[in-house]
Amino acid sequence: MTNVGEEITGRNLKMGMPPVPAATSRDRGQGPYGRLVLRGATIIDGTGAPPWGPADIVIERDRIAAIVAVGVPGKPISPSRRPPEGEVEIDCHGKFVTPGLIDCHTHTGVPYHALHGTPAPADYVYKLWLAHGVTTIREMGSFSGLGWMLEQKAASAANRIAAPNIVAHSYFPAVNDMLKTIHTPEEGRAWLRRLAERGADGVKFFGAPPAIMKAALEECRSLGLRSGCHHAQQAVTRMNALTTAEWGLTSAEHYYGLPEALYDNRIVQSYPNGYNYNDEYFRFSSAGQTFQQAAEPGSAKWNAVMQRFLDLDFTFVPTMTIYDANRDVMRTRRADWHDAYTWPSMWRFFQPARGGHGSYWFRWTIGNEVDWKTHYKLWMTFLNEYKNRGGRVCTGSDSGFIFQTFGFGYVRELELLQEAGFNPLEVLRSATLQGAELLGIDGETGSVEVGKRADLLVLDENPLEDFKLLYGTGALRLNDATGQPEWRQALRHTIRAGLVLDVPELLADLRRMVAEQKAVEAEAAKAPTPA
Repeated sequence: MTNVGEEITGRNLKMGMPPVPAATSRDRGQGPYGRLVLRGATIIDGTGAPPWGPADIVIERDRIAAIVAVGVPGKPISPSRRPPEGEVEIDCHGKFVTPGLIDCHTHTGVPYHALHGTPAPADYVYKLWLAHGVTTIREMGSFSGLGWMLEQKAASAANRIAAPNIVAHSYFPAVNDMLKTIHTPEEGRAWLRRLAERGADGVKFFGAPPAIMKAALEECRSLGLRSGCHHAQQAVTRMNALTTAEWGLTSAEHYYGLPEALYDNRIVQSYPNGYNYNDEYFRFSSAGQTFQQAAEPGSAKWNAVMQRFLDLDFTFVPTMTIYDANRDVMRTRRADWHDAYTWPSMWRFFQPARGGHGSYWFRWTIGNEVDWKTHYKLWMTFLNEYKNRGGRVCTGSDSGFIFQTFGFGYVRELELLQEAGFNPLEVLRSATLQGAELLGIDGETGSVEVGKRADLLVLDENPLEDFKLLYGTGALRLNDATGQPEWRQALRHTIRAGLVLDVPELLADLRRMVAEQKAVEAEAAKAPTPA
């Protein structure tokens, strides 16, 4: 019998999609140190509190040991106020320190990319995340196998590889159009018990027959497994996001299932003639019409559904970034980072192709883009109001699809939350403390507090003033002193559990990795074809 958590990996392998090449060693990062001191930082702590400082932060091994206010802006700091010297020190005067960012919806590489050439190794994916300040990920699916994912999690924790902290969720095999090996509620419960024994942190659902789904969520609660669900169109007519929230689901991923919960004059979405879910153009063009068929903002149905989600303390992980191209595919396709940072096989996977997941650009019109712009307006209205009324909205990227490159796609999500109406402090709280709460690790990380794990970012500039400065490319700005344009990038160090990583070094590694892969492919293309 196949080990639980490995089912879809076996299917992928038969289809020519092997597991992503695992990271096996570490060539970046220093520490953890017995005593590391960040001197003179302005702290943005992730709780929603405004910046304050200067302060010295003392890190001992992987923990924040002390945070000491050492003065006020504009006045010299008295040495007598400062904690003793560290084994290593980082000068943070004029710099900003925030918690490390948490990506609540990730895939550590995408097996589909192997159908388009050499897939990117996990080391490439990890370095992209770390170079964008992501210190913790929630892996949603473990599509290279749960065993593979748990080994990478352990390797990261032991600093054998340079990678974020990993929270591993496995795919629940109970939907016909992906892979279905679970056919009864008891089979689902038994599968989850074995999954918990293997050490998984949670489960990624795409749906299931209602009796199986309800039993599975009950079992998750009893086992302490957290859960997230992409309410696929093939399953959502029998249970929308509110149904599964009532049954104990931890979070709804993307937007699927939310507009269906808001329907007040229908139960099933109205689909166009000729619709076929396996045609990716129909799947995604029609998905952009779901909110237009739902109850209007402020209506009785809208308010009742929102209040019930609030009563359940439910969490949304919208991953707006992964559908961003649907509003303007030309802009997303020509993003500044693709040439130097996007892996070749991933780039080919993004291109129009029938049968390729998320590669539906062979028939994308201005009408489709207008639908999706309207969709975003309504979706963002719900998310912002949910946040304003005390609900939890967390930051996730789902990168590796639809022209979104790892790391870069996460920063784009910060921009989209701000577009939705979150102010910058609310965006950062979503990306740090609230993400930690969702994952059940807020006692460990998510804010700058004594006793927590030293997951921290050191930035040359205030990220609250412009999240674009977090992109690995930086953002194009005019240098008034020289009169010349320049690329400004704020993130200087990513500290993951006390391991200090130099961001410019990571970015240089990534550019080199992509360039070398392109050179290998160019050379192979010159080789004569065998007779």
